[in-house]
Amino acid sequence: MKFGVFDHMDHPGRPLDQHFADRLRLTEAYDQLGLYGYHVAEHHSTTLGCAASPGVYLSAVAQRTKRILFGPLVFTLPLYNPLRLIEEVCMLDQMGGGRFQLGVGKGVSHYETEFYGIDFGKTQPMYHEAFQVLMKGLASDELTFEGKFYRYQDVPMVLCPLQRPHPPLWYGTAFPDSAIWPAANDVHIVTLGHRPGVRAIVDRYRAERNRLGKNPDDMCMGVTRHVVVARTDDEAQRIARRAYPRWRDSFTWLWRRHGVDVDTEFPIIAGLYPPTFEELVAKGNGIAGSPDTVRKYVADEARETGINYLVSWLAFGDMTLEESLRSTELLAREVIPAFATAQAAAAE
Repeated sequence: MKFGVFDHMDHPGRPLDQHFADRLRLTEAYDQLGLYGYHVAEHHSTTLGCAASPGVYLSAVAQRTKRILFGPLVFTLPLYNPLRLIEEVCMLDQMGGGRFQLGVGKGVSHYETEFYGIDFGKTQPMYHEAFQVLMKGLASDELTFEGKFYRYQDVPMVLCPLQRPHPPLWYGTAFPDSAIWPAANDVHIVTLGHRPGVRAIVDRYRAERNRLGKNPDDMCMGVTRHVVVARTDDEAQRIARRAYPRWRDSFTWLWRRHGVDVDTEFPIIAGLYPPTFEELVAKGNGIAGSPDTVRKYVADEARETGINYLVSWLAFGDMTLEESLRSTELLAREVIPAFATAQAAAAE
């Protein structure tokens, strides 16, 4: 079982310079405490995401850390010129000493896509074509490509990634059928949702890997969950009850700005991320508690979903730097070791 961090970089209500400084201090702690990966979201013109240019932010992460893997989850490919993104990926992988993880996707917000003047209905074919360009360019000395959206002729690929032919790939999945392609192409997955749905996705991913003679456990099969750890259940729940509604306000901000009532018009979203943290916990989609409480939650999560990677929001809403640092330290020192011991025992 591996443990990592998912970060929306949602606006906490503090000055932005302090927000970025606090997050970079947190990434140092994630690195020093031995977490496996740090994954940052890409969002635009919304309080949900202040790392609108993940590459700029992650270049700072690369310099502030030494061991932790890091990358976007995901780069929204239709918003980039693929040639520019190839060069950016190469730079990040070289600056990070081969720790960069390449998450790719088409984006999920039609509002954000249309801010860029792109028809959301075209993002799926644009994504597929941009991905082809990206893979070809990262692995080649010269790029030639002729497509509907992108065309390149004899472009020298002077920059190259440290990890060849390209950094490890990551993909967000929401349905079992969407797990087939990443399973077949050695792409790590991270999903969200209720435990039965997560189980269906993981089972589909494992079945496809087994069908192709590939070991499923060579890959990360992760789920995102809000996690707060404190010395007592009461203290952790107090923090989570305060911070989660602010994160959810950011999560729904663009919809509400356009007059959409998420709770009534998008019941799937409201079902995943209800208004209160108590409701989130009741659905199994988050936890706040002492190390003992969180250990039990993680064990239940792994057993019921089949995941081998827990990707936690360890900083969200208006959590202070001190609260997130304490939560991370307790997770690393008093929760994670129990699963490393169990894993070692199972291997004997």
